[in-house]
Amino acid sequence: MCGIAGVFGLRNSTTSLRPEILEMSRKIRHRGPDWSGYFSHPAAILAHERLAIVDPKSGRQPLFSPDEQIVLAVNGEIYNHLELRAEFPEYEFQTASDCEVIIPLYLRYGPDFVDKLNGIFAFAVFDCRDESWMLARDHMGIIPLYEGFDQQGQHFFASELKALEGKCTTVQIFPPGFASYSKRDNGIPFQWYQRAWSSYEAVENQEASIAQLREALKAAVHRQLMCDVPYGVLLSGGLDSSIVSALSMQFSRNRIESKDQEEAWYPRLHSFAVGLVGSPDLKAARHAAAHIGSIHHEITFTIQEALDALSDVIYQLETYDVTTVRASTPMYLLARVIKSMGIKMVLSGEGADEIFGGYLYFHKAPNAQAFHEETVRKLSKLHLYDCLRVNKSLAAWGVEGRVPFLDKEFMDVAMSLNPQAKMAGNGKIEKAILREAFQDILPESIVWRQKEQFSDGVGYSWIDTLKAMADKEVSDAQMTEAAYRFPINTPKTKEEYWYRSMFHRHFPSDAAASTVPSVKSVACSTPEALAWDASFAQLNDPSGRAVKDVHQSS
Repeated sequence: MCGIAGVFGLRNSTTSLRPEILEMSRKIRHRGPDWSGYFSHPAAILAHERLAIVDPKSGRQPLFSPDEQIVLAVNGEIYNHLELRAEFPEYEFQTASDCEVIIPLYLRYGPDFVDKLNGIFAFAVFDCRDESWMLARDHMGIIPLYEGFDQQGQHFFASELKALEGKCTTVQIFPPGFASYSKRDNGIPFQWYQRAWSSYEAVENQEASIAQLREALKAAVHRQLMCDVPYGVLLSGGLDSSIVSALSMQFSRNRIESKDQEEAWYPRLHSFAVGLVGSPDLKAARHAAAHIGSIHHEITFTIQEALDALSDVIYQLETYDVTTVRASTPMYLLARVIKSMGIKMVLSGEGADEIFGGYLYFHKAPNAQAFHEETVRKLSKLHLYDCLRVNKSLAAWGVEGRVPFLDKEFMDVAMSLNPQAKMAGNGKIEKAILREAFQDILPESIVWRQKEQFSDGVGYSWIDTLKAMADKEVSDAQMTEAAYRFPINTPKTKEEYWYRSMFHRHFPSDAAASTVPSVKSVACSTPEALAWDASFAQLNDPSGRAVKDVHQSS
């Protein structure tokens, strides 16, 4: 995980802007504590903060073409870089970095190459030949990217909002699955990631092959174990993280970059779980880890420790969304311990609930079409929630998070399954098809454990305490006048008001506030799904426990 920052379309001299860009880059150095790189040109500046995961010795950035005319700054990983490199036998690669393959792709195809990449990324290209530039973000927004303009119309970009706050008069999230090119439509982003499965009509008559699903996820995990440094897995004891951990164990003995021909540099797999003492997740994770044989680490925290970290979490996550803050705080505390142990990359189970309808409110889906359309909506917003949480909670301590369920090739398989086969309800547990596909590699109690949202699973008293603290910190009068203090995304609950107040201290601009979602939700639903059950109209609680007739207490 790295950090990028820079500016295109300079109006000032690069000398006068250098201190400002260096300061922007410093603000995101936690993302890449291993090396700082800088490139300046009369028309552009690119800065890079590196977390060395692949090719630690020579992969410093920015990267350059052999003639140094193409400059590249990347935050991310390109999992299929070896296959892509093979397409350029005459190209003189300068490093062993997985990201360098973007340069010959750009030289051959211009800006229309992005769908050839399988990975997680946000990158900036500057072409010295004609002073053109390009920005792009991965298909799901697993890697963050923001852009903004200052009063002079100079175009800034950065991995995190904090680098642009106070510098840009307008700030926006660069959309996932999009790219922009200065010589096309004046740099307006264009969508490069489009899939037929977004339409229900394209999938309603498809088969649902468990064997195909199984092989696709195994291939995704195998790809994403590409790594030259110590790595681990996040193991909550839920179905998704347990599957990823079990598959990682199968591949951990061999080095992926050698096509499994060499023994892995770090062959012992470490797993990590976090929770309050006695929490449901810790117990389940302990059982899963013992079954797969990982070196397991339980990290406990106290509620006071988590409360003390809230302001820092909101600063690092750059959000006041209730669900995200609740779940990010334990992960943020866990990431610090992971970093202290020398682990620089972890695999996690995010994305499965969106693809397979794992949240408990999916039990209320009225039919297969409504179910599928909700999964598509959830995926389209994932960059605002779970992707943001995993990336920034870990990156705050210089750890990279990878999410095999959101692997581009796996998603094409999983999202093309007949939605009827994914549906829960009428006595059928959520994600049944996924459970069946991997029931042979996990304990039965894990395979059939009901969905427990991360912020619930770490210990129910965590959320209960947050609600109580918000009632104490925010008065009824403040809620009555909330629209005057926060006219953009006015808080709907005291808990949201509390988080919003902390966010405002870190990011006081209206531009920053507008980058955060604020919608009514029940058990992490989209607003559209609230129509599925009449009782949802009276609720606004993202906890899975809100679906009382489905949730079973752990």
